[in-house]
Amino acid sequence: MRRWIGILVLVPLLAVATAAQTPLSIPNGLPSWAYNIPDKVQPPTVEVTGPIHIPGSAKVFGAAEIASGSNPPDWFPDEHGPAPRVVKDETGVTKNACGTCHLMSGQGHPESADIAGLPAGYIARQMMYFKSGARKDDNRMGPIAKATSEEDVQQAAQYFAAIKPIPWVQVVETATPPKTYVGAGARHRLLSPDGGTEPIGHRIIEIPKDPLRTAYRDPHSPFIAYVPPGSVARGEALVKTGGSGKTIECAICHGDQLKGLGEVPRIAGLQPVYIARQLICIQNGSSAGNAVALMKNVVSNLSEDDIIAISAYLGSLPPQ
Repeated sequence: MRRWIGILVLVPLLAVATAAQTPLSIPNGLPSWAYNIPDKVQPPTVEVTGPIHIPGSAKVFGAAEIASGSNPPDWFPDEHGPAPRVVKDETGVTKNACGTCHLMSGQGHPESADIAGLPAGYIARQMMYFKSGARKDDNRMGPIAKATSEEDVQQAAQYFAAIKPIPWVQVVETATPPKTYVGAGARHRLLSPDGGTEPIGHRIIEIPKDPLRTAYRDPHSPFIAYVPPGSVARGEALVKTGGSGKTIECAICHGDQLKGLGEVPRIAGLQPVYIARQLICIQNGSSAGNAVALMKNVVSNLSEDDIIAISAYLGSLPPQ
């Protein structure tokens, strides 16, 4: 842990150049822990320069290439099909290319979403909801969806749907996770340079296992999600039984192993913070649309602790 605390000051300057340009706010009813709002006081940073390597890849990129919003680093090009220009644009014309936040693997970080292997129809439908405003994200996906053509949406959806997701999160129950802060650069939650622990409270605290590799957009560098003690078992009961009428069994729509059914997406192995964020957004109306209407009754009676528990359990499952 001392090693990571010592190098965390390097991480923020590898963020996407556009990330700090748009002020972020917490949507109505969404707890701040679910949205990775950067802390007002940031540790000092040191600029990273020179060629950058990651384990297992023969590729080499510079810090500016890693921070590109249009041509994100593709460390393992053999692990996916040809990337359409909307995902990775080597000409630099496309702004906010999909691979920038969702990574070339599609599995993204807690502040974005894991879309690897999701049905193409589902991905396209979410873009339609962002474009119409039915699903609200005025800081990021709303403007991106409005600027993206239908052809590009379909190409990106097909690309990400064809990728097989890998286990991406280790869920750990603890009452005292490491003390953290949210960096201003890429909205990653990072270990505090001061060290120490803090009460988990009613939160999910998700951090990179290897902060530098995450900052380098390494699609093989996963996350740890700290959750309150007892969350996984409580979440399993809610997911499998509906909690005596509090909700309904998730498998009815998402399949027996929660890995998707038709155009209904998988929920197994997704980022716990992302799952919680979406359940709360559906609950408060920030995420709507015809297909989302099916979820309204599912989430209407859930408390924040229920949502944390469900998210912890789902995040602990293998994605395929």
